[in-house]
Amino acid sequence: MTSTLNSIAASAQPASAEGPNDQQNDHISALRFITCGSVDDGKSTLIGRLLVDSRAVLQDHLAGVQRGGETDLALLTDGLSAEREQGITIDVAYRYFATEARKFIIGDAPGHEQYTRNMVTAASQADAAVVLVDATKLDWQNPQLTLLPQTRRHSLLVHLLRVHSLVFAVNKLDAVADPQLAYRHIRAALEQFAQHAGIAVAGVVPVSALKGWNVVEPHSQWCGYEGPSLLQILELLPNTPPDTALPLAFPVQWVEKFSASSDTSQGRRVFWGRVGAGQVQPGTPVQIFPSGQLATVAQVLDHARRPTDVGAGKSAGVILDREVDVSRGDWIVAAPVPATPAEDDFDTPAAVPAWPGQRELRATVAWMDDEPLVAGRVYWALHGHRWVKAKVRRVVHRLDIHTLAEEDASQLEPNAIGHVELLLQEPLPAAPFARSRVLGALILVDTASHKTAGAVLVN
Repeated sequence: MTSTLNSIAASAQPASAEGPNDQQNDHISALRFITCGSVDDGKSTLIGRLLVDSRAVLQDHLAGVQRGGETDLALLTDGLSAEREQGITIDVAYRYFATEARKFIIGDAPGHEQYTRNMVTAASQADAAVVLVDATKLDWQNPQLTLLPQTRRHSLLVHLLRVHSLVFAVNKLDAVADPQLAYRHIRAALEQFAQHAGIAVAGVVPVSALKGWNVVEPHSQWCGYEGPSLLQILELLPNTPPDTALPLAFPVQWVEKFSASSDTSQGRRVFWGRVGAGQVQPGTPVQIFPSGQLATVAQVLDHARRPTDVGAGKSAGVILDREVDVSRGDWIVAAPVPATPAEDDFDTPAAVPAWPGQRELRATVAWMDDEPLVAGRVYWALHGHRWVKAKVRRVVHRLDIHTLAEEDASQLEPNAIGHVELLLQEPLPAAPFARSRVLGALILVDTASHKTAGAVLVN
C-alpha cells in the first residue's frame, strides 16, 4: 500500500504558547484525537481515566457513573441508553479536557464492525489516533502472534484517512501472567505490521486503563518500559498541518443574500464556507466551478465577520468584485494559470486550471454498507457540498487486512477496503487524497436508503 502519511516531525512542540488571538481559536490549537480498536479493548475506560486523572471530571459527575458501588469509567463517554445497556460504544462521543501544556478534544470511536462508519467519521477530522490493543485477547506468549482484525482494520483506516499521528496503547497488561513478555511480543507484532503497511508510529505504550498505569503518569519499570506516559506523548504530537501551500479551493456551503437580488446597497453577496486548500485574500483572481466564470476576491471575512486573510482549515466569507452565479455546492478556486509557451509554438497556450474537473476517478474505498459494492451500482457522491451521481465502473482490488496483499475482486463486502474505478455524472475538482484531504475525499450514499455506504479516497 502506498503511504499517504507524512512522517511525524521530530521537533514537534506542544501548542502551549498562546498569543492574544489564540484564545479565540482554541478549537484549532487543540489536539483532536480518537481512540479506536476492537470491541471491549477498553477505549471508553481509557478516556474516562484520562478525564479523571487530569481532573476534568467533577465529583458530582463521578457520583453519577456508579455501577455496583464502584465507579465505571466507561460510562463517562457511553452516554446513549443502548450503550449503557449493551456495554459497548455505538456512537462517537466527544469529550474535552486540558492540561497545563495542551488542550484536547477526544473522540471515543466504536469498535464493533457494524459501526465502522461512525469510526471513519471521527477519524476524518482527527489529528491523531490511539489504537488500543487488548493483551488478554492475544496469544501473547507466542512471538509470532496474530493481531485482531479490528486492530488492523482501524489502523489501516486512520492511515488511509491521513491521520497525522498514530499511537498504539497495549491495554490490560496488568491482567496477564507475564506483562513484560506480553508487551515485548505485542509491540514487535505491532511494529512489524506498521512497517509492512507503511504506517508511521509515534509510540507503543503499555497501559492499564483500569488502574491508570502509564495513562497520565508514568508507571516506572512496569513491563520494562521507561518511556513517557500516553498523555505525555499526546501533549507533544503536532496538529495536522493545513494545506495552505496549495492553490485556493473553497467549497461554498451557504450564500448570504439580501431580500432583492438586485439590491446592492448593503453590499454584494457573501459566500460562506471553510477554506479547503490554499489561502483566500483580497485581490486573489478566482474561477467558479463548474460555471468557469472569472472574478476577483474583493473582501474576505473571518468567522466573526472581521476583514482579514483566511487560510486552509478555517471558516471564511468571500465577497467577489462582481456578481456572478454562485450556489451552494459550487467551488471558488484559484484562477487558471497561463501555460509557458514553447519557443517554437506560435499559438497562445491554453490556461491550466488549478483544480481541473474530473469525471473518471480511481480511488480507495472503505465500504460500510450492508450490501456489497459491485460494478454497475449507482450512488450519490458528496464532494465538499456538491452532490453528483457516481457509477461504479469496476472493482479493481480488495485489500487483505491480514497480509496487506491486493487481491483481485468482483465486489467489496461490508467493512472491506479496496480499490475501485468510478464514473461521475458531472465533473468534480477532485485531487489525490495524498495531496489534499478536502478535494480528495468523497462519501457514497445509497440512493434508496440514503445511508452512508462508503468513504472514498481519490488515488
